[in-house]
Amino acid sequence: MNTTFENDLSAKGYIDVAIDPSIDLVAEINRLKKEKNAVILAHYYQESEIQDLADYIGDSLGLSQQAAKTDADVIVFAGVHFMAETAKILSPSKKVLLPDLKAGCSLSDSCPPHLFAKFKEKYPDHLVITYVNCTAELKALSDIVCTSSNAVQIVESLPADQKIIFGPDRNLGAYVQKKTGRDLVLWNGACMVHEIFSQEKLDALRLEYPHAKFIAHPECEDHILAQADYIGSTSGMLKFTIEDPTDTYIVATESGILHQMQKSSPNKTFIPAPPNNLCACNDCPHMKLNTLEKLYNCLYFEQPEIVLPADIIARAQKPIERMLDISAKLGL
Repeated sequence: MNTTFENDLSAKGYIDVAIDPSIDLVAEINRLKKEKNAVILAHYYQESEIQDLADYIGDSLGLSQQAAKTDADVIVFAGVHFMAETAKILSPSKKVLLPDLKAGCSLSDSCPPHLFAKFKEKYPDHLVITYVNCTAELKALSDIVCTSSNAVQIVESLPADQKIIFGPDRNLGAYVQKKTGRDLVLWNGACMVHEIFSQEKLDALRLEYPHAKFIAHPECEDHILAQADYIGSTSGMLKFTIEDPTDTYIVATESGILHQMQKSSPNKTFIPAPPNNLCACNDCPHMKLNTLEKLYNCLYFEQPEIVLPADIIARAQKPIERMLDISAKLGL
C-alpha cells in the first residue's frame, strides 16, 4: 500500500479512494471475493444492501465460527471492531479485514482492559465471565466467554458457590442474575443502542398496536425487559418471529435486524421500538459506518487489516473454547 493510502487509512480508518460511479459495486465486490478467495460476513445490524450480498449473516460469534470452517484466505467482517477481532482469534492464519476501523462499540469501549484488570484484582476468588461483545484483550483476561443466548446456561452450569464477575454489560448481567438467582459482581458497562429506548413512545406504540408482541434483547434495561413478551439474542428474536403465529411485533434492538425479519416473514409487520430522540428507529452509528464503497475498497486493497499479538490470540482462545465445551455438554 503506498503512502497516500497509508495516510488515508491512518487519518480516517478506511481506504478513502474515489470509486468510478459507473461500476456495479455488488458485481465488483462479488468478483473480488472470488478472485481473493474471500468470505464476507455481515452482522444483523448492517445496512440491508450489505446483508444482501454477504455469504453469512448472523450474530458476531456465530459468524466467526462460520468463517473458521471455510477454506477462505480472507475474511471481510462487516460489523464492528470487536467482532473482527473475534474472527481473527478463531482464524489466526486468515487475513481479517474490517471496512472501517472506526466501527467500534459503545459497550466494548465502556470496559477498558487496563481498568478491568484492576477491577478483577479486587476479587481474586472470582471467576470472570465476559460477554463476547468485548475486545480481544478483555477476552484474554477472562475465564469464560458467553453470548446473549447462552449466558444464563453458562452461569447455571457452574457450582452454586462459585463467585463470579460478569462484564462488561450490566443489563445483560442483571438479566442473568434475575434468571439464575446468582449474586454476580457486575462491571458497569452498557450498549448505547439498548439504553435509549423511549418508555413514553413505547407506551404509545403499544396502545396503537394492542395485539403486537413486544420482543427485546437482554442488553436492554430492566424496565424495558419487564414488559417483553419474549427476550432473546438477535438470532433468537429472529427465530421467534418466524415460529410465532403473531403477525405484528415491536422490536427492541438495533433496527438492522428488521430486514431479515421482513425477508423471513414477508406477511408480518415489524415495528422498531423508538429511541429517546427524534429518530424513527434505533440505529447503531458504529455499525452504520460500513458502506458498500468501503467494503469494495477494503477488498480491493485488502486493508484495513485486523492484527492481534499472538499471545492475546492464544489467551483469548481459551475462554471461548471453555464456553464451547460447556455449551457442547449442555447440548446448546
